[in-house]
Amino acid sequence: MSYFSELALQYIDGEWLNGSGSWDIVDVDPYTGDKLATITVATVEEVDRAYRAAERAQKEWAATSPYARRLVFERALRIIEEREGEITGAIMAELGGTALKAGFELALTKDMLRESMALALRAEGRLLPSPVEGKENRLYRLPVGVVGVISPFNFPLFLSLKAVAPALALGNGVVLKPHQETPVVGGTLIARIFEDAGLPAGLLNVVVTDIAEIGDAFIEHPVPKVISFTGSDKVGRHVATVAAAHFKRTVLELGGNSALIVLDDADVDYAVDAAVFSRFAHQGQVCMAANRVLVDRSIESEFTEKFVRKVASLKVGDPKDPATQIGPLINPVQADSITAQVEHAVAAGATALLRGETNGSLMDPVVLGGLPADAPILQRELFGPVVLVVPFDGEDEAVRIANDTPFGLSGAVHTADVERGVRVAQRIETGMIHINDGTIADEAAVPFGGEKNSGVGRLNGESTVDAFTTVKWISIQHGRSRFPF
Repeated sequence: MSYFSELALQYIDGEWLNGSGSWDIVDVDPYTGDKLATITVATVEEVDRAYRAAERAQKEWAATSPYARRLVFERALRIIEEREGEITGAIMAELGGTALKAGFELALTKDMLRESMALALRAEGRLLPSPVEGKENRLYRLPVGVVGVISPFNFPLFLSLKAVAPALALGNGVVLKPHQETPVVGGTLIARIFEDAGLPAGLLNVVVTDIAEIGDAFIEHPVPKVISFTGSDKVGRHVATVAAAHFKRTVLELGGNSALIVLDDADVDYAVDAAVFSRFAHQGQVCMAANRVLVDRSIESEFTEKFVRKVASLKVGDPKDPATQIGPLINPVQADSITAQVEHAVAAGATALLRGETNGSLMDPVVLGGLPADAPILQRELFGPVVLVVPFDGEDEAVRIANDTPFGLSGAVHTADVERGVRVAQRIETGMIHINDGTIADEAAVPFGGEKNSGVGRLNGESTVDAFTTVKWISIQHGRSRFPF
């Protein structure tokens, strides 16, 4: 595909360049195994050049009228709409996304660009009273300067732009490091879109590289004031530690182990539909996915029978086939890792209610029941098409089981009594939870983030303004202060 041959480069200070590292990242189609592109990694020196370019360009950009800035995002949105077919093909090829997944990601991306247009105008200052006679207190909301963004492979276009677009809209410069599995869709494609939209050179830079080449240079560099990271809790902990040592702020969107709770008065058929989507969207490679489906024991038999039947009907295969609902995992290593966890769980006493085969990156869906309460798999984020069905007796036990995890990102509660659902939801230790819906939701104006090991901080709407700006207090003494000496 032309995108991969054209965009297999670094984008630094408005120029498309080959990296000068000593090795290459090979971009591969996870379904066919075909090589899409080869990209020579960026070095520490090129990371430095990218940050210095962003630092230089940012000053003039911050002084630009926010009305002028938002025109760039209007043009970027039009470009994505015009090239939607090509971008869909790139999502299918580089990350094994189905047509449904690609459409979902593009819809989220377009909403985020629309929100970014509004965010350009939301960095509002304030006037505060003073106890000192004649003093005026002004609070100015200013860009932080430069933001470093590290994005994941599962929703690379959206999750890169979720930080990149608002940071730019608020007057910052950005350096983006996409995941090495999705360097084009999550990185250089975004650079091309903004280049074509007229973003001034140097403001957005994309470095395709890896920690094996640059170590912690991307985080430690003195220029960025905020590091936005989306990925695993293990890597997020490292990012937070390194950033804190250099007095940098972080926004961490990390993993999850969400529970979808089906109470005894729920609409079983509807809950089945919600649970199947919540677990198997994009092969389960979604941080908000329902790893665990908790079902009141009084309806466990009915729910489980219908749930397993529906999961068994899902079509697994080529993501380019419009009928496919479960495509490949990002690579065979991921598929083998998830398969091994299933095997260990079964060996430890779990019952495989549904289980197929694993072939390369393709993995048939797995439904496990009968899990011992101390099964390690109950504590983990499962980034694949595996779901755990767990019965409970009453609301209190449902809450206890749902909270028995180091994660706290999303969740859902199904019940005929909405206010009952809200009462249960308030007891679940998550940043987000949904009544009579799925666990997967992200709206551009609503704060998104988790508790516990699922992250620090929030993005979207006003939370994004807080993340990518700083507050400066300027006081004015209109009279004369009296000093004690």
